[in-house]
Amino acid sequence: MNKLFRLPLLALLLASVTLVSSCNKDDSDSLKVQAHDQNTMMTLMHDMMKKMDAMTKTQDPDQDYAMMMVMHHQGAITMAQEELKNGKDTQMRDLATRIIAAQQAEITQFNAFLAGHRVETPLVPAFNTRQMMAMDKMMRANDLRVITGNTDRDFAQLMQDHHQSAIETSQAILDLGRHMETKALAQQIIDSQMMEIKEMQEWLLKNKGY
Repeated sequence: MNKLFRLPLLALLLASVTLVSSCNKDDSDSLKVQAHDQNTMMTLMHDMMKKMDAMTKTQDPDQDYAMMMVMHHQGAITMAQEELKNGKDTQMRDLATRIIAAQQAEITQFNAFLAGHRVETPLVPAFNTRQMMAMDKMMRANDLRVITGNTDRDFAQLMQDHHQSAIETSQAILDLGRHMETKALAQQIIDSQMMEIKEMQEWLLKNKGY
């Protein structure tokens, strides 16, 4: 082969080797995903939804909001406990501790309301329509998440969707509820969980791993 053609050919081969090596490195560093049905956080979310779906609705918005939020909060507490069990990040573990404390206190308030409340008329089925839409949206958002098996990242991702559904359901009770006790709790949930969503988003931007 003519020497004039050998050098460009050699350069092309070296460039190809470099490109392949680069691609292989990228592949080894690429995002690893975990099947949703093998992920602990997703399993906890689905278990919560099964309990909520089985709840007998009264069509009294304040009654149904309080009953549903007890289950919804318990789901968040269980997820936060999983974060404390297997998470490694200090900030996410601190957030989990705060979520447990806040939502346990709110469960106590919801149960106190339920203990003294009786189903009232007229019934307001529009509340449960909005509540179901919020929960369906949460589960669709969960199903679209890239789950990694990293407890800290999975907690931060899925808890955002969990919080957003609580915010939307709480807004529905502000619009359709009749009792100051539930409305005050709803506003408290909206304010605190909006701040926690922001915290999780900012943490993920720094720690998403890809």
